[in-house]
Amino acid sequence: MPIESPSDLQSLADEIKVLGQSLGFQQVGITDTELSDAEKQLNRWLDAGLHADMDYMHKHGTKRTRPAELHSGTIRIISCRMDYLPEPMKQTKQLMSDPIQAYISRYALGRDYHKVIRKKLQRLADLIQQRIGPFGYRAFVDSAPVMEKAIAEKAGLGWIGKHSNVLNKEAGSWFFLGELYIDIPLPIDQATEEHCGECTRCIDICPTQAIIAPYIVDSKRCISYLTIELKGNIPEEFRPLMGNHIYGCDDCQQVCPWNRFAQLTDEGDFMPRHDLNHIELIEIFQWSEETFLKNTEGSAIRRIGHVSWVRNIAIALGNAPKHPEIMQALNTYANHSSPIIREHVQWAIQQQTETSN
Repeated sequence: MPIESPSDLQSLADEIKVLGQSLGFQQVGITDTELSDAEKQLNRWLDAGLHADMDYMHKHGTKRTRPAELHSGTIRIISCRMDYLPEPMKQTKQLMSDPIQAYISRYALGRDYHKVIRKKLQRLADLIQQRIGPFGYRAFVDSAPVMEKAIAEKAGLGWIGKHSNVLNKEAGSWFFLGELYIDIPLPIDQATEEHCGECTRCIDICPTQAIIAPYIVDSKRCISYLTIELKGNIPEEFRPLMGNHIYGCDDCQQVCPWNRFAQLTDEGDFMPRHDLNHIELIEIFQWSEETFLKNTEGSAIRRIGHVSWVRNIAIALGNAPKHPEIMQALNTYANHSSPIIREHVQWAIQQQTETSN
């Protein structure tokens, strides 16, 4: 299909959106590469040290906010969103409040979303190429210096809420984002207006008060950062506040009023594996490293490694009600070769001991 006029480009843009939905994306938007406002906000956040030790947030310089520097020739970005919520939020809320159950962020229960969405983006690029011939593109799924939230907002997929997640009036925030950087001058979509209003539920609910101001998250306090990104010891001040959260944290999404419109995913790859959506802390604490690697194969969870996995569960066990089985389980790791595991297990034992007095 030759691209010879603005109407041809509009037709192609419309067709791309239909193709994207046929591949399983709930929404597809198109925007340009002008991200100067997002660049200023990012630099302020970085200058304030709110990225903690996530050095990758600044090591690529302006490639993150100037797409053509990351992929030469990029003039448009196709932004796609895909729902991932595997179960009703009522179940999620119940699990969060059950101290003997493990809470894992809902996005990580199934197959690694990077692989699932990248495959769909590649298929979308292939379909575009079938229609217009070779073109320049590159697919991204949260694995390169890409301002995916700012891009999604500009592409009309939603607005960035006070918790820093993208919100959509018809779908809430339980969705993944993926992008195709392209060199085709497609017409762009209109950005979405912000609809948080005076609501501060996400700020108020945050267990560690990581949302230090509307739209600003201090990573050093965030449970998702502490359980996933941080590789060393978790500061003691945050441990009692983590409850049963062992991988990520969905509290801010759970209380957001817009998530009453969230849709359950129909993507089989996002369905929970190994009963991780409803499993007791003691059971998974006893997984050997071999079992951990086997049960997290193809999962985003695997990347934190067994040491961080045990560290996180030890904290949750320390926060759980006193029980002899918990003490017995903790003692099996008391002399572990990892100083990180020993430190957190000892803390948990102390918590269990203090609880009994």
